Amino acid sequence: MKNPIPLSFLLLFCVMGCENDPKNNYQIAVSFDEALNDQKLDGRLLLMLSNNDEKEPRFQINDGLDTQLIFGMNVEGMSVGENMVFDDAVFGYPYPSLAEVPPGEYNVQALLHVYETFDLSTGHTVKLPMDNGEGQQWNKSPGNLYSKPFKITVTEKGIQDVRVVMDEVIPPIEEPADTEWVKHIKVKSEKLSEFWGRDVYLGAHVLLPKGFDEHPEAKYPLMVFHGHFPSDFGGFSTTPPDPNMKPEYSARFDMEGYNIVQAQESYDFYKRWNEPDFPRFLIVEIQHPTPYYDDSYAVNSASQGPYGDAITYELIPEIERQFRGMGEGWSRFLYGGSTGGWEALAVQVKYPDEYNGCFAACPDPIDFRAYCLTNIYEDENAYYYDSEHKQLEVPSHRNYLGQIQSTLRQGNHLELVLGDKSRSGQQWDIWEATYSPQGEDGYPVRLWDKMSGTIDHKVAEYWKENYDLRHILERDWDKLGEHLKGKIHIYCGDMDNYYLNNAVYLMEDFLESTTEPYYGGEVAYGDKAEHCWNGDPEQPNAISRMRYNTMYVPKIMKRIAESAPKGADLTSWRYK
Repeated sequence: MKNPIPLSFLLLFCVMGCENDPKNNYQIAVSFDEALNDQKLDGRLLLMLSNNDEKEPRFQINDGLDTQLIFGMNVEGMSVGENMVFDDAVFGYPYPSLAEVPPGEYNVQALLHVYETFDLSTGHTVKLPMDNGEGQQWNKSPGNLYSKPFKITVTEKGIQDVRVVMDEVIPPIEEPADTEWVKHIKVKSEKLSEFWGRDVYLGAHVLLPKGFDEHPEAKYPLMVFHGHFPSDFGGFSTTPPDPNMKPEYSARFDMEGYNIVQAQESYDFYKRWNEPDFPRFLIVEIQHPTPYYDDSYAVNSASQGPYGDAITYELIPEIERQFRGMGEGWSRFLYGGSTGGWEALAVQVKYPDEYNGCFAACPDPIDFRAYCLTNIYEDENAYYYDSEHKQLEVPSHRNYLGQIQSTLRQGNHLELVLGDKSRSGQQWDIWEATYSPQGEDGYPVRLWDKMSGTIDHKVAEYWKENYDLRHILERDWDKLGEHLKGKIHIYCGDMDNYYLNNAVYLMEDFLESTTEPYYGGEVAYGDKAEHCWNGDPEQPNAISRMRYNTMYVPKIMKRIAESAPKGADLTSWRYK
């Protein structure tokens, strides 16, 4: 063979050819306009693509089958006019790379979820998104920068010459005004302010009983409705539905005109609240968002600080002081569903004498042997079932027929796109932010590797001793039993969408085994009921979910009659 081409030249030719291959050209440059902010910004920069024109891409990202596409990267000190480039190496969801996005026409949009710097009392410095009155929603948090969507085309050759400029800023949210019935308060928490190194406030929406002003002698029991961040007191209206209200369809409940049903239920609650024989209570919905989520889970934690103590010993007493609450443990009750269900039970367990009963509906996992479908103590991997020859993903969401909409891996990978270091503001990350020890970098230690799903059993043991509610009750029943008997009530559908009923079964097994004392509460299940069944066997979830504020009142009144101490005020608040 004459004049052979050197091997080194062939390799160089191949490399140059690959670099110039149009199919590898997947790049979108993102910057922000100087008119919005002239500071250097930290945060999570998100790029979204959508082939659905119904909404902006930022409102179409979710863990379900109808999600659109998102990619994310951290930025530190991002400056005006600086281009941050999304290429095929940037991790995304549900496609891990821009190179895997199918050819077609898409709306493109960018958003910067802005981080602030916190100097914690633990000595760590962390960067996190401060809540700005929206309840930790990255796609609508005031102060976040974003771009208006526009069309681009993804071809077989990739994405070429696309530049996205963020030239919009999400405006502030107006706080709700007081009304005759609903009052709003904010309390600076000294405990939380010390932990976070800046002023931190807790808020509450307070529903006043009928005759509050006319009966200054009355003092009232308190019902605490735990749950996700409430923008105002929900489900209460002094006016009936507008007869001209346009019906809206609810896909979740497969119900036409659900908005009208909601409006009617709100008015019906107002009427029940004013009935002559209805007990006069204070009802509060608490605002306690953290830089990790829309609420703190109402307990103390290493990475979020002493929210449990702040709520129980700072906020609740101030509410009772301002609105004439009894101010005694026998007169306080807890209830809620899902996150609120876990909080109601956890707060009752952590502060057994400060509250007189909890009603926990569809609670988040209350036994970590059934952390949804994962046993964090025995399983090696959270994302895949154990098998030598077959890879099968663990589901994370189903309907009442058992049909799967998402898997644990997919949901966690979406969170990883939205934010690393437990900063996504989503479900699995807030459980970590609440239950995990604090790492050397100041952020929560991962329970499992976010990419692979491999479980860290040392972290799991920390969770067990501090937040596994079934384990804590079993471990400490000799100390807690007398303080909790008659106080624990748990409700769950047996086809909960997130498999939360599995942990309830395990909790029930323990509760029913208790002696000296027997727990003396209630555990009930809804047949074929999805998330979030709350104990009403007569009504579907679509209706019962709007009746939390009245459905447990008969059981609360029974509890008061059985447990109020001698000499307790059982009359001043029972006026007609």
